Amino acid sequence: MKAIVYTNYGPPDVLQLKDVKKPIPKENEILVKVKATTVTVADIRSRSFTVPPAFWLPARITLGFRQPKKEILGMELAGEVESVGKDVKRFKEGDQVFAASLMGFGAYAEYRCLPEDGPVTLKPSNITYEEAAAIPIGARTALYYLRKANIQSGQKVLVYGASGSVGSYAVQIAKYFGANVTGVCSTSNLELVKSLGADQVIDYTAEDFSIKGETYDVIFEAVNKSSFSACMKSLKKDGTYLNVTEPLPGVRMLWTKLTSSKKLILGQNSPETSEALNFLKELVEMGKLKVVIDRYYAFEEIVEAHRYVEKGHKKGNVVINVEHYNKSY
Repeated sequence: MKAIVYTNYGPPDVLQLKDVKKPIPKENEILVKVKATTVTVADIRSRSFTVPPAFWLPARITLGFRQPKKEILGMELAGEVESVGKDVKRFKEGDQVFAASLMGFGAYAEYRCLPEDGPVTLKPSNITYEEAAAIPIGARTALYYLRKANIQSGQKVLVYGASGSVGSYAVQIAKYFGANVTGVCSTSNLELVKSLGADQVIDYTAEDFSIKGETYDVIFEAVNKSSFSACMKSLKKDGTYLNVTEPLPGVRMLWTKLTSSKKLILGQNSPETSEALNFLKELVEMGKLKVVIDRYYAFEEIVEAHRYVEKGHKKGNVVINVEHYNKSY
């Protein structure tokens, strides 16, 4: 089978289209013919090994010291079940599924084996494989954090980075739970965020949300680009601050935890189960959650896709069509 392989950390050019051995499912696994995958920020960081200094050693242990342990990236996918192991009960040949492959990567390939009890489930019936592939990481992350905040109907929620993958889902999921949502984004994305259901939108290039005098029950920092002090100024005294990308608290965060009743929830991985995906599937089929796709790329164009995402300005998601790559490449 064809796969995108990298054997050294570095720029997008380290990614190469190669022939590799087709996997064989174990007794508890399904073999998925991958139709679509995505390029996430996590893929970019893993490929280039650009991680926070505090996480340098753990990341080296996980990803590999001299070179990558896992040579095929890709953390989310959608496709069709080609075969199943003898102990598999949940799936059958021909099922259309979508899944997260965060722990083992491997979605940049024509085939991927997945454990049936992992984060994989039937894809929503009313969307394409490309759309379904863009749900498992961003939407699941947004749902996980909003649940951790115990979001309630009527609460005021501010989403900073509301036009990105996680942020665009956070706006919609918070609205589903009955929150009044303010989205913060750049000028060019204001209409997009409004279309996702945000009650108010703020252009961070034109105004500082913290000087408007509004306070929020939940502040959801999706891109780690806001001022922590500004967030604390705008967070209610018993409110919750969510930051999906900051792994460790700084001095000011620790001080806030010690001296106030504000709750801080920082970067942590959501559980690797199918429960959240089933919930998100229902939202999509109910028309309560839509996928924002910035660009589509062919499988053989994945280097260009990585270059684009690395610039840091994508809207929603960037999708790779695995199925229809150029066979003569």
